[in-house]
Amino acid sequence: MAKRKIIKIDNKKCNGCGLCIPNCPEGALKVIDGKVRLVSDLFCDGLGACIGHCPRGAITIEERQAGEYDETRVMRNIVKQGVNVIRAHLEHLKGHGEHKLLKQALEYLKEKGIEDPVGGGEEHPGHKHGVSGCPGSRMMDLRGKDAPADKAAPGGSGPIARGVSRLGQWPVQIHLVPVNAPYFDGADLLVAADCVPFAYADFHEDFLKGKVLLIGCPKLDDAHVYQDKIAQILKNNNIRSVTCAHMEVPCCFGLVNLIKTAIETSGKKIPFKDITIGIRGGKLQ
Repeated sequence: MAKRKIIKIDNKKCNGCGLCIPNCPEGALKVIDGKVRLVSDLFCDGLGACIGHCPRGAITIEERQAGEYDETRVMRNIVKQGVNVIRAHLEHLKGHGEHKLLKQALEYLKEKGIEDPVGGGEEHPGHKHGVSGCPGSRMMDLRGKDAPADKAAPGGSGPIARGVSRLGQWPVQIHLVPVNAPYFDGADLLVAADCVPFAYADFHEDFLKGKVLLIGCPKLDDAHVYQDKIAQILKNNNIRSVTCAHMEVPCCFGLVNLIKTAIETSGKKIPFKDITIGIRGGKLQ
């Protein structure tokens, strides 16, 4: 066994609804005795496709000793479930930039004489902006011509953009965003604590405009997982700058520290800016 990332299910939070199971084409999850269980480490790739589909927040990612993920065993299980499940799995791997596993999966299909439903692992025609096996976490680049135009100010005195969304990509949660997403190339990165957009009324125009967004909570989620993910993003992409927007409460400052560590881990010199928001909505020094 080796130490690696793998999902963790909080039995106290899990109510056994099973909404996560259809979003795990690998077959790692089953409802047993009224709770969702991880039935085999070998089937869990640790990418967290199931996380965004749990209404109770019972699923997180941890790093622990676990059996090595086995793509061949996963494919044996997946091909039994039909072409749609095969497609979902391949798109899931591609959406998370897992090219090595994707290659193994395609080799298995070729060996068994099964047609590749996404065409050589390339982007599926129905997914213009990227692919992922999970509809809620499918990568989308919302920049360019699809971006909303600024609203004109009354009387033609100049542009005013209040009420205009500046979100340029999807997904935004740190766990779900693909490490090698195309919108990271040459990007100014904004890493925001979950509470910031609610506390700061003009978040979109003052902070988000022109930036790629990542959100997370260093108190409720695994900060080490966040740190590793951000470090990978910085290392594998041309990131021009990183801005951290967090709340004034002590636990939120952990986001600043993990980002600084991630920058150091990446081995790159990337400009960093720290913004603190007060619980009453103002920007603090």
